Amino acid sequence: MLALILMDWNRVGRQAGFLVAFVAVAFVFRQLMLRLEERDRWYVALIWLALCGLGADWSGLHYMVGAFLAGAAIDRDWFDQDRLDSIRHNILLVMMPVFFLSTGLRTEWQVGGAQVFLAAAMLLAASICGKLIGTSIMIIFANILLDKAVITASTFTALLLMAVGSTMLTIPVVTPKLGRLGHLIGKTD
Repeated sequence: MLALILMDWNRVGRQAGFLVAFVAVAFVFRQLMLRLEERDRWYVALIWLALCGLGADWSGLHYMVGAFLAGAAIDRDWFDQDRLDSIRHNILLVMMPVFFLSTGLRTEWQVGGAQVFLAAAMLLAASICGKLIGTSIMIIFANILLDKAVITASTFTALLLMAVGSTMLTIPVVTPKLGRLGHLIGKTD
């Protein structure tokens, strides 16, 4: 969906070429990964991630779209779960603060005034409802859409406020509901 939003009709050939090449190379990549030992898969996966990000960026799509596609072609079973958890922990510890710092630095608090906070409140309500149904990667989408000038700085700020607020509110809203659901399920056994 995000790839369609970001389509640059002046570069549609390059973008279509990237997507066709991605499908073909992903097939080869998956075959290669099945033949490699687990310790070698880590290196190949990182190269795959970089190539997909660069290819997507070259074609006019955002590098995060390429990273998402790279991850979609990888099976979790190819990697040791304990090592994967350790890497995830270290990435969250080191990279997430940098990501949120760079996101915060792009936020313009003085733009739009009260309208930004009203939009953020409406988006917050919609996001909380959406998180009850599924998960959201709103901050990543907002960064990509701002990079491609699809949304304004005011819209980005409203989306960021909504994402942070809904994330903070999800646990207090969902935990009691999960407790009630667990209680109901316990009664039916």
